[in-house]
Amino acid sequence: MSDLKDYAREVFKIEADAIAAVADRLDDNFNRAVDAILRCRGRVIVAGMGKSGLIGKKIVATFNSTGIPSFFLHPAEAMHGDLGLMRKEDILMPISKSGHMGEMEMLISTARRLGVKIIVLCGTLDSELCQRADITLDCSVEREACPNNLVPTSSSTASMVMGDALAVALLKARNFSASDIASLHPGGFIGKRLLKKVGELHHTGQRVPLVDHDATMKEMILEMTGKRLGCVVMLDDDSRVAGIFTDGDLRRLAEKQDDFYKLTASVVMIKNPKTISVDAVLDSALALMEKHSITQLPTVNAEGRLAGIIHLHDILKSKLV
Repeated sequence: MSDLKDYAREVFKIEADAIAAVADRLDDNFNRAVDAILRCRGRVIVAGMGKSGLIGKKIVATFNSTGIPSFFLHPAEAMHGDLGLMRKEDILMPISKSGHMGEMEMLISTARRLGVKIIVLCGTLDSELCQRADITLDCSVEREACPNNLVPTSSSTASMVMGDALAVALLKARNFSASDIASLHPGGFIGKRLLKKVGELHHTGQRVPLVDHDATMKEMILEMTGKRLGCVVMLDDDSRVAGIFTDGDLRRLAEKQDDFYKLTASVVMIKNPKTISVDAVLDSALALMEKHSITQLPTVNAEGRLAGIIHLHDILKSKLV
């Protein structure tokens, strides 16, 4: 078989250029579409035939996963009873490259009769479908990546990216957080990663390496190696974290000072170290570790007192990051 990588690169370029052109043509209709969906008290009904229908199903999945109630309605099935799914509170979002009505006719007519707002994603702005829409989002492309300029490639990609743009803009407009997304994905990797709390993985009780203020270097090393968390923690009189000393601190100290073994905990401890709440999600702990290049974090309860220790290895072993 001949090498077709250059041909594949041309496909990527054509489609990338098409998406860039769609982005350049975005106008206030996009803001109007976002506002309409935000105000919608029903569901977004996405419809399309053929490749447009497949793109529509993907947009529906993205909308639902980000808290926008949606469903896909096949135009042909709509004519055989599924029109009963449409309510006046809904928004109809047809997707079409050509803008020909065809099977869309009954959908559009029903939407108009019920007073449903129509937002069209279309590649032909002077089509009847666009003329009958309340809001039109321009998804037209100069050409398909297909050498015959026939197979939906650039056009279907443009429609899908427009759907993604709507979904992300709606996330921004609603201040939809990572935890909000996690709550809609409780059974998958995303949900487990964003819902799993530090307090579910940290080490507690006798497994926490603790030393007194006047602990010797030998005592600190024995506690550190015995608890196998690569650190020891020092508390104040109110059981709050006063300091931490890690195996990394020990190596750096040994490189700089020959008689380091004579030092005590209060002298070598890193004062007021970073801590994390037991109620924080694992992603937050990982981000804090990465930001400060540390591998251990003392965990604290609601009162700010020591609850345990979480190690980077605990997070990695969970296979949630």
